[in-house]
Amino acid sequence: MTNPFFSAWTTPYEAPPFDLIETADFKPAHLQALELHRAEIATIGGNPAEPTFDNTVAALERSGRPLTRVQMVFGQLSSAATNDELQAVERELAVLVARHWNSIFLDPKLFARIDALYQQRDTLGLDPESLRVLERYHLDFVRSGARLTAAERERYTEIVERLATLGTQFGQNVLADEQETVFALTEAEVAGLPEFARAAAAETARDRKLNAPFAVTPSRSSVEPILHFATDRATREKIWRAFVKRGANGNKNDNSKVIEEIVALRAEQAKLLGYASYADYKLADTMAGTPTAARGLLEEVWAGGRSKAEADREALQDLALADGQSGPLEAWDWRYYAEKLRLSRYDFDENELKPYLQLDKVVDAAFFVAEKLFGLTFAPRSDIPGYRPDVRVWEVTRNGKVIGLFYGDYFARPGKRSGAWMTSFRDQHKLDGAQIPFIVNTCNFVKPPEGQPALLSLDEARTVFHEMGHGLHGLLSDVTYPRISGTNVVRDFVELPSQIYEHWLEEAPVLARFTHFETGEPIPEALLERMRAARTANSGFETVEFVSSAILDMDYHSQPMAGSVADFEASVLASIDMPREIALRHASAHFLHLFSGDGYAAGYYSYLWSEVLDADGFRAFKDAGDPFDAAIAQRLHEFIYSAGGKRDFAEAYRLFRGRDPDVGPLLEDRGLVAAGN
Repeated sequence: MTNPFFSAWTTPYEAPPFDLIETADFKPAHLQALELHRAEIATIGGNPAEPTFDNTVAALERSGRPLTRVQMVFGQLSSAATNDELQAVERELAVLVARHWNSIFLDPKLFARIDALYQQRDTLGLDPESLRVLERYHLDFVRSGARLTAAERERYTEIVERLATLGTQFGQNVLADEQETVFALTEAEVAGLPEFARAAAAETARDRKLNAPFAVTPSRSSVEPILHFATDRATREKIWRAFVKRGANGNKNDNSKVIEEIVALRAEQAKLLGYASYADYKLADTMAGTPTAARGLLEEVWAGGRSKAEADREALQDLALADGQSGPLEAWDWRYYAEKLRLSRYDFDENELKPYLQLDKVVDAAFFVAEKLFGLTFAPRSDIPGYRPDVRVWEVTRNGKVIGLFYGDYFARPGKRSGAWMTSFRDQHKLDGAQIPFIVNTCNFVKPPEGQPALLSLDEARTVFHEMGHGLHGLLSDVTYPRISGTNVVRDFVELPSQIYEHWLEEAPVLARFTHFETGEPIPEALLERMRAARTANSGFETVEFVSSAILDMDYHSQPMAGSVADFEASVLASIDMPREIALRHASAHFLHLFSGDGYAAGYYSYLWSEVLDADGFRAFKDAGDPFDAAIAQRLHEFIYSAGGKRDFAEAYRLFRGRDPDVGPLLEDRGLVAAGN
């Protein structure tokens, strides 16, 4: 039987035929695609003709399409729908794929051609986008070791291949801890949980075939309701400890030694490339530019966040004592009493919003914003297969023209890693004809019992909008070359399109679209007023748990790691005087952003950097008095969402906003300074 990755895809728009793809197809498809790509690269590098943009850079852009096809599908399935067989393939391929790309970037003949073009770049008559692509390719090769000596290249290759293995192992270990640990709970242990959380816990018990009425796993979507609402303190502590100890349980899934080796190898890799630290290496190609600049922002926000958290801590401790709790407030108490504090200060219970935030309506609202801002429409396509039965597909059009497909995968399930992310099965480009993108949004909401709607928290609704922002960055991309398409931008810019999109969730025209799932009534204005008043209710906690994780990341990659992972983590937290009652948002052993790959390594700060941009950027709409101001939306589309990486990112922001960003709106939005200060 022909491997589907090397057959014509007869689905609409040649979307992946998931009904034909089997796990057994991935390894042979990779091997064949790697071989084809190697031959293409050999032809480009060995071309006897003088290098030109077309026979070198454009040829590289045209190469490897079968490999891209299989890798994009494999990457999503190994994250969102994996199993033992697929994980075995992932482990086997990790080194092969890393070795393949390493050999390309370290190919002296290929780099000589690119370097020759780069040195002549001002005389080649290239259009601005082509020049940008040439510059990015040259930088890619230099940053990947193209200028190393033969001996250095050999060691560099060993490091890259080992890091690929370790990153795969790290992610699989975290998933294993989440899948293998499950807590059967009694009626008394779920006391206090709202009905939606009880129903989800009951569904988990049924799914795991447990002889118990309720169950939870250590994944975030399962744990959060327990920490917020369970009245039984011992239950909260038990679940919290499992949650923060993922990947650090001293079992076969323990990531401590994996982290030690990753950190050491990254430091060595950076030194080979001529950088003082891995953080210096990673940040050299970002908007921040240096670890000092990134750390400066983190420290500026940390001071206000910690001060606000300390003030809240006293109030939470008083509530705990009044509740009859003896002893000090602990980390497993914070969220529980923060809910009570929000209720006492603002008369706002987030659960009052849940009946209005049905998943389908939140997704539709995200589509509505895309229509108002950018003229997009989303039409369901049930004839296009998803990779799981509950994955939905929409056709996206603009000005009567189909511009892409959008896949929504919203529910948690076994074999799916925690968190939320955007990826693609195909990226937009116009090289040799227009190619529309296939964009995927993945979340981990608790699936409701059959026949009941999925009701989201306000934070989960923000996640839908956040990932839709990433999705629009891919869907609206309008560039010629794959290298700079969509989200192929620097790390501390990539979160701008996603984070700015979150702001529209709480705008009046969007909130008006949410109605009670039983009565059909809109959200009462009094409830919305209380929601707005409580917007920064727990922002001190949220700032501390995020910024501490970002500082930990920066320290891992800026200085030698002394002692064990636990010791290093503890020393970093002590150095910033971390409040004892607040835990890291991501502890080291399950910090997937950092250690399952290098995407956010020395880059977790980028969420905050991008938040400076998104808070300041959305202020343009607020100042105009219209969240859908047409002129501002047009600039947002032209310079942020559709431009990919075709210009310098600071310049792109200035073209959108008319000036450099101001940190003030971020501090105001987080409640760390008074508005107008």
